[in-house]
Amino acid sequence: MSGTDTNIRVTQTQAGRNAAADLTHLPWTSPSAGSFAPCVRDSNVQLTYLALERRAAACAEQLSTLGIRAGDVIAIMLPNSVPLLVAMLAAWRIGAAVTPINPTFTARELAYQLSDSGAALLIAADAPAHDLPQLRPSEFVTTPAAEITTPDIRPDAIALLVYTSGSTGQPKGVMLDHANLSAMASSLVTHVGMGVNDQALLVLPLFHVNSLCVSFLAPISAGGSVSILERFAPDTFLAAIEHYRPTYFSAVPAIFARLAELPAERMPHGTALRFAICGAAPATSELLALSEERLGIPIIEGYGLTEATCASSCNPLWGVRKPGTVGRALPRQQIVILDENGALVPPGTLGEVAIAGPTVMRGYLGRPEATAEALRDGWLRTGDIGFLDEDAYLTLVDRSKDMIIRGGENLYPKEIESYLGAHPAVLESAVVGRPHPVYGEVPIAHVVVHPDSEVTTDELTEHCRSGLTKIKIPAEIHIVEALLRNPVGKVDKPAMRRALADNPPPAA
Repeated sequence: MSGTDTNIRVTQTQAGRNAAADLTHLPWTSPSAGSFAPCVRDSNVQLTYLALERRAAACAEQLSTLGIRAGDVIAIMLPNSVPLLVAMLAAWRIGAAVTPINPTFTARELAYQLSDSGAALLIAADAPAHDLPQLRPSEFVTTPAAEITTPDIRPDAIALLVYTSGSTGQPKGVMLDHANLSAMASSLVTHVGMGVNDQALLVLPLFHVNSLCVSFLAPISAGGSVSILERFAPDTFLAAIEHYRPTYFSAVPAIFARLAELPAERMPHGTALRFAICGAAPATSELLALSEERLGIPIIEGYGLTEATCASSCNPLWGVRKPGTVGRALPRQQIVILDENGALVPPGTLGEVAIAGPTVMRGYLGRPEATAEALRDGWLRTGDIGFLDEDAYLTLVDRSKDMIIRGGENLYPKEIESYLGAHPAVLESAVVGRPHPVYGEVPIAHVVVHPDSEVTTDELTEHCRSGLTKIKIPAEIHIVEALLRNPVGKVDKPAMRRALADNPPPAA
């Protein structure tokens, strides 16, 4: 057994997490469990609650025959689909954890996550070369050999290892247990009054907690259903709204921007939608207002982190919605603002956003120092800067970290800079985000080359393509004589961002 696996097994036995929990985020404990009510569907298959449980049980038997045991890690690298959910539920039935992997990852990125997570098996239809045993969805057993029983799943068992782009250059695995997921699902259900008649249209990628929690676990927890799109495109999205008749969806500002670009007459009328959720990146009040007008539904903006399982605040569906804020703390969670000494500050005062509650992660896998830095004095220190008003609505002002949010995807410049630095001609680089009308931000790289080297921007772009996912490849690479620095010699990224914001590219 690898050291990584040992870390997971140890965290599962920590004191204080063994109390029974109401794990309604699982299909077999849902209000619709064991029924013929619709549960999940994609373009190829539609399953009832009973059928999904049978598929998951059959797949769990198959994983067991492959030697997978409680405490192991299963990597799943699939596009949005029912088989992805079946595989995840199968792993959970036998007490294994799942690390979802972006299906567009390069061989380098895949190898890193497989190694860091200590995965014992990769479930993928097609993947770059790797050393692990692989199971393909086409090979899944669909009928269980034994009678289906309700698995005994511990609330403190690690359920997900979700990787966040690392601010130190390497992504970190966020450990989320079943108690985290159950608390998140029930919090969302309470906040929007979700019930058995609700249906989510799942459009965001399932290697993110947003899609997993808001569009799958929450409706399952309420006994509702999920319709899955493999990826977002305006035409397929609008067709799905009319065909499946979902009651809500969760999306990022880039998706709402794409929809807002469409002619008003393209918008569907008489839909079953009752609301939408916007998160993962800041959205302008203008975009939200236009989207509400076009879709004819309230759009509630929220805020959260992978480290807090998904969402920690959200504007209300009923009551006062304050544009420009990300709402109040969700049920059972707390949000406070701390000063540089970790002391509470009064309303209206800027400081670091901190979160507490049952959705806060167990920690970063194999990184005790990073965990201790993030979890201090009972609070998750987010690194985000904001303030609470007199009604406890949260306004985000800035990010203390250098994160770039491109279309809802978190990108950390250090990872891009590290890969640029692997090119023999590159002396140093700095990557910052530039505002973009659709994606929110895109990465822009400034590169200084060795004095005795010659390289073109096209060559550097090709280098990035060889080892970075498409969204991480800089939209532009500028070869410069020197990086902009402040008086103490540190690269002045705030000034670089301001310069880019003041000089946008010409309209296409």
